Amino acid sequence: MFLRLLGESFRRQRRRKLLAGTAILLGVTAVTAMLALATTIGDRIQNELAAYGANIVVTPQAEALEVNIGGVNVKPVSGTALLRETDLEKLRTIFWANNITGISPELPVELSAAGQTIHTSGMWFDHPFGAIKTGAPALHPWWKLNGAWPVAPNEVVLGASLANALHLQMGQILNATKSEQTHTTTPKTVSLRIVGVVSTADATDSLALLPLATAQNLANAPGTFGRALVSARTRPEDAFARKNPDTLSPKQRELWYCRPYANSIAYQIHEAIPAAHVEQIRQVEQSQGLVLSRISGLMWLISAAALIAAGFAVSAAMATAVMERRAEIGLMRSLGASRAAIAALFYSESALLAIFAGLIGYLAGSCLSAYLGQRIFEDAATAHLAIFNPVLLPVVLGMALLVAVAGSTPSIRSALHADPTSVLRGNA
Repeated sequence: MFLRLLGESFRRQRRRKLLAGTAILLGVTAVTAMLALATTIGDRIQNELAAYGANIVVTPQAEALEVNIGGVNVKPVSGTALLRETDLEKLRTIFWANNITGISPELPVELSAAGQTIHTSGMWFDHPFGAIKTGAPALHPWWKLNGAWPVAPNEVVLGASLANALHLQMGQILNATKSEQTHTTTPKTVSLRIVGVVSTADATDSLALLPLATAQNLANAPGTFGRALVSARTRPEDAFARKNPDTLSPKQRELWYCRPYANSIAYQIHEAIPAAHVEQIRQVEQSQGLVLSRISGLMWLISAAALIAAGFAVSAAMATAVMERRAEIGLMRSLGASRAAIAALFYSESALLAIFAGLIGYLAGSCLSAYLGQRIFEDAATAHLAIFNPVLLPVVLGMALLVAVAGSTPSIRSALHADPTSVLRGNA
């Protein structure tokens, strides 16, 4: 009998059920789309903000020393302290090693050519590092290269400003000299073939870019570098991220350590390379946190608005449906049906409607999120993401049930508390 009454309700009130189901469907579609985007928004934003460059910088510890003698700041001369290139391999052993997406060590060297001082920088260009290929071009995607990056030790890429100042072009030879520290040794002379000209819109425009090994040879500093830029996938910075881990309790320190903050990754890099001073580049982290917080807030606002609107629509539809069935409710009450049985009937109708509309809304919302993701984030790195996220299905179905039950409850309570005698008499 219960199932028969349930089926008759859907057959006789198709328009009411369609209205309520449509409201749930639209709400669930919006929520599914927002949640599906939210699950990948971090990686998508990380890829978009990669254009800002690295978010962690590694320098020798001596470069960060501040020594005051008699009120005078005595600081080591920049460039005299170096780190070992082999230390970079230790980054693959830290807890958040898999979050590191790029590394670019640099070694500055000064050369002389045509009576001018040329500032050069040794770099990685396409260097294997574990599962990734990394180097300066990967960390500076906005650089515009005309030509190719150096491959051989005697190749060089000139910044656009330097190339114009020296009146040099691709294919020409740059003959330069590296003066030694002592006057008793013969200066090193090197012939570098120009294989490209790069426009960077920053100070690198006035540099000559060499392979790191070539710069190390010229500087008589084999296997070393002056600083390294690191790009890592990080969690947006919050108040907890800015805590000093050495002042936290063991439990809080472990929690801080195991969160992918830029500060915690920098801390782990310093643990791996004690001779290094590691800090985050705050402009990048603050930009990422600001963008993510605003987008997340907008997503939650849209989701809440969609659910509230669906709840009101369901409430209105159910109120009308219950009003039309007051005589039926009064008859069931007069025949001995309990309030719980009648409430179970109406809640079962709402639950079936919510599950059916929720499934369709989940499918529609998943497709909508895939479409929005491709339109907003046009990057190949996230093109492989699956359209349907099965983890979201029970979540959105639970939300659909919640909206349906919450929207139906006021009307059902009102109908159950009505006097069946008065209802039947008024219907007659």
